[in-house]
Amino acid sequence: MKTILLISPYWKEPHRWMVSSFKLAELWQRIGYSVIVVCMGDLKSGKWKVESGKRKRIHVEKVSETLEIHRMQDIFLKDPWNYGIALGFTGYVRKLIKSEKPDHIVVNKLLFWTSFCTIALRLTGYKVLVLTDAFVGINWWPRGWLPKVCAAIYAWTGGWLILLCASRVVTFHPQPTCLLRHLLIHKKTQVIPTGIDASKYEIRNTKYENKNNEIVVSYVGRLESIKGVDDFLAALVPLKKDHANLKLQVVGWYKDKHPLVEEYQRDVKFTGLRKDIPDVLGATDIFVMPSHSEGLSNAIMEAMSSGCACVVSEVGGNTYLVQNGVSGLCFPAGDREALRAHVARLIEDPSKRKMMGEAARKRIDEHFSWEKVGKMYTKFFESV
Repeated sequence: MKTILLISPYWKEPHRWMVSSFKLAELWQRIGYSVIVVCMGDLKSGKWKVESGKRKRIHVEKVSETLEIHRMQDIFLKDPWNYGIALGFTGYVRKLIKSEKPDHIVVNKLLFWTSFCTIALRLTGYKVLVLTDAFVGINWWPRGWLPKVCAAIYAWTGGWLILLCASRVVTFHPQPTCLLRHLLIHKKTQVIPTGIDASKYEIRNTKYENKNNEIVVSYVGRLESIKGVDDFLAALVPLKKDHANLKLQVVGWYKDKHPLVEEYQRDVKFTGLRKDIPDVLGATDIFVMPSHSEGLSNAIMEAMSSGCACVVSEVGGNTYLVQNGVSGLCFPAGDREALRAHVARLIEDPSKRKMMGEAARKRIDEHFSWEKVGKMYTKFFESV
């Protein structure tokens, strides 16, 4: 069995959940590969194994015969940076490569600390495949002028060097050809979406049975500034005055005493971290993703698979997933009036909700199913 070494910023932690890495590892196992993941994590959280009274700086977890995870303790810079630093990470990766001899070395996500091992590995003769859903500091921006300036400098120095050192680059959604040419990577870049196992999700007819029943509008994701949850709340809470049957909910991890939770908890349900997302989305009528920057959103793909009418901001891969007016509605990021108008329209028109929800599921089945994406990755790995 061939082996893929997947270098990822994070794996599965409440506030550092790297969904794309988790999904890709599962998909690659399905198509016949063994996967070794090396990432950063919070080993001081109390959830990791303790040996000899001391916490290990590196934690190794054998999940199954085809999945092994190596976590290294990091120093985490919180929102709006959301950036971890793990000294010695590249050295550990090199030792792991020498001992495991993987067939493919894959770095997921550009410009995280973990992606810098691409440079050292290339200099020592290894071929590294870089996967990314966005070019941070180039066409993906944090909120706030200082993080934006830092991201731009970071992108056009270290980020560009990482891309040049990659033997192949995979983007999860199409990037402008002129940008790829400007970065000098257009000849080695191709698009392969992460896709989704849609069999875990289903369209429930209860969404459309009676427009007088409770209408649920959901956001699913972490409460981070880049996600625009403040826009979601400010735009949609006023709609409750005219729609008594409207229920707003924010599903995802948030820190204690988060200011948005403190301000809106009387009008909005904040569920915290949930593990039953298919059930949450099955009971959701309208799904909203108000991000100010986005890659290829797993949350949107899950909502589309569940037949939700989606309202999404016009950034990143959102418009690659959602066809405006067909499988959902799009609005300019930060435009709260447009967001409110789109949601109000869908609240008042159950037929439109149903049509868009069914079109959304159809688009997932035709273009983003794991069967199709799995074939693309099989062909890709064979080519390299």
